[in-house]
Amino acid sequence: MASTLTPVASDTAATPGAAPAPRPRRRRPERWAAAAFLAPLVVYLVLFYAYPLYRNLELSLRNYTVASFVRGGAPFVGLDNYVTVLKDPVFVQALWHTAAFTLGSLAVQFTLGMALAVFFHHSFRLSGVLRALFLVPWLLPLIVSSSTWAWMLNGQSGVVNAALGAVGLPEPQWLSSPTWSLVAVLIANIWIGVPFNLVLLHSGLQAISSDVNEAAALDGATGWQRFRHITFPLLRPVSAITLLLGLVYTLKVFDIIWIMTRGGPSNSSTTLATWSYQLSFGGLVPKFGPGAAVGNLLIVVAFLAGLVYLRYQRKAEQ
Repeated sequence: MASTLTPVASDTAATPGAAPAPRPRRRRPERWAAAAFLAPLVVYLVLFYAYPLYRNLELSLRNYTVASFVRGGAPFVGLDNYVTVLKDPVFVQALWHTAAFTLGSLAVQFTLGMALAVFFHHSFRLSGVLRALFLVPWLLPLIVSSSTWAWMLNGQSGVVNAALGAVGLPEPQWLSSPTWSLVAVLIANIWIGVPFNLVLLHSGLQAISSDVNEAAALDGATGWQRFRHITFPLLRPVSAITLLLGLVYTLKVFDIIWIMTRGGPSNSSTTLATWSYQLSFGGLVPKFGPGAAVGNLLIVVAFLAGLVYLRYQRKAEQ
């Protein structure tokens, strides 16, 4: 019986123009199970991403006061809040400080993180302990790190000025001088962000096969040549995501600056993040609309950075 049925099945499958066998439909229990697994993610994205973005956009398009913020009924003003922000002389200062703070942090953090990652890539005694100690600044709460740096950089009783004075160097007023306030918060942010770069870049180095470097060493390549022409090009994907995450994080840094200098003196360390907070909550008369507008400008900058990264990734894949 099996031998007689087999040729018939093969002739049917080989018949030209025959309709394909219908695919089995998904069962409803499978669809409900897929929806149940997907539902928590959708709820999370709506509650913590979509709704806050919508709320912030609505705040920037209306003239909110304290009363209207609670009771509702704020009048629609369109782009007036954005025009107000762009015409404010503080905007140019905050934009410049944000650019200097972000680019300076990224450059130094990435350079130090790369150097430390290469250093710890070579196994030696106590390398694991030392690498763990370098993670302490990243693990500490920001309020603790910022308060510690504010105490260390205090112009009268800080240990930094005490060390500078001991070797005959000038003692700047780090937190109260318009010249040094931005430098002070930059130093603190670099110290906090270096471990993050170290972790990502060190993991990228671990993924590179040692055979490539060993072959280059046998061909007579020096350590710098191997790093420049082999290691660093292979680290480009990890380097790109490290810089992108660092950019997004640094753009929204608020705690460090606010605790150390509160954006002062005379707005000398004010960034877009701290200015948004000052407008919304820092005065006797809150300006929720302009504050939300500044926050949306930061979102746009981070979004553009993400687009640049995606474009880079597509080129790299091609």
